Amino acid sequence: MTRCRLCGSSALGSVVDLGATPPCESFLAADQLDRPEPAYPLHLRVCTDCWLAQIPPLIKPEETFTEYAYFSSFSTSWVEHARTFVADAVERTGLGPDAFVVEVASNDGYLLKHVVDRGIRCLGIEPSVNVGAAARDAGVPTLTEFLSPETGAAVRAANGPADLVVANNVYAHIPDVVGFTEGLRALVADDGWVSIEVQHLLTLIEENQYDTIYHEHFQYYTVASAIRALASGGLALVDVELLPTHGGSIRLWARPAEVAGEPSQRVVDVLDREKAAGLQELSGYTEFSARVAKVRRDLLKFLVTAAEDGKTVVGYGAPGKGNTLLNHCGIRPDLLAYTVDRNPYKHGRFTPGTRIPILPPEQIGIDKPDYVLVLPWNLRAELVEQLAYVHEWGGRLVFPIPELSIVEVKR
Repeated sequence: MTRCRLCGSSALGSVVDLGATPPCESFLAADQLDRPEPAYPLHLRVCTDCWLAQIPPLIKPEETFTEYAYFSSFSTSWVEHARTFVADAVERTGLGPDAFVVEVASNDGYLLKHVVDRGIRCLGIEPSVNVGAAARDAGVPTLTEFLSPETGAAVRAANGPADLVVANNVYAHIPDVVGFTEGLRALVADDGWVSIEVQHLLTLIEENQYDTIYHEHFQYYTVASAIRALASGGLALVDVELLPTHGGSIRLWARPAEVAGEPSQRVVDVLDREKAAGLQELSGYTEFSARVAKVRRDLLKFLVTAAEDGKTVVGYGAPGKGNTLLNHCGIRPDLLAYTVDRNPYKHGRFTPGTRIPILPPEQIGIDKPDYVLVLPWNLRAELVEQLAYVHEWGGRLVFPIPELSIVEVKR
């Protein structure tokens, strides 16, 4: 990488280098285990002019998102989060029966189904063929496309402008930040609203959440850098909410610049927090790499000690973030016998790079392991409840992020 993809600056400082890993959602079938597996550098840098944190765009979105392994509806807490968002958005923006809502990267319809239930006209724009088909099967109108200025204009011409455009957990997934933002502006009505949820770089740094750095995430936002990104497409930030999702996210409320007005006090407050944390100077990032190295050492020490003591350790979940952690730590089946996942798409497959088998969740109850390493640590409250049954044989849960913790669960 030589230039920032947002402002074009060549002033890029290193934040953390995680080596080379395969794309995090490239799960392997059994017949692929003897084939070569490509790996790409995973080096996070930050632009010292616009402060957008980013990795080089070494893979294309088409390589990952045409056929996708992630289905949002398998997380009950995430579906509830979407339901609450829809209820709040209807109230905030005054959506009536004649409104039109568009969600970009709508996945399997987990959010728009709540819009459909309210009788509001909507459309999902989802590039992944398989999850888009699942959305249509669930009754959510879905267009199989990547968002671009041209796609946005075509959807607007065919359906009219959108009163609300939702782009949750996708603003980090596109290498063409400017083109994507222009697509959002093409979709939204001149007096409409855009809502974006994306992980907050502030909590990523403060909470040591380095496993959310992977090739699908091309950039990592502060509110300050998000303001610059939105402006590149003619949008302006008017409000921000701090959310607990994904370990700490920001919900950005934006409008066309012509009608946006002054930003809320919450925007000013978060900008002040980011500045106080040092995220607008390179020195604010210098200790992150050392803290990442400690996570690796602590987790490996735990797994090696457990193996030497004859204890069994299995994983729970096969999220993209888990594959960053497993590959960075060099964990293989000798230390983690297998992991389980609720998504049947992943059953019988193997994690990229580390080749750990992925089994149905019921396997944990059959094998009764001593420890369960929880890879989607951001769903801690949900999974402590779901996995309470491991208490029956004295099993414990292990959370690797933000620091290693072992939890004895009880019903």
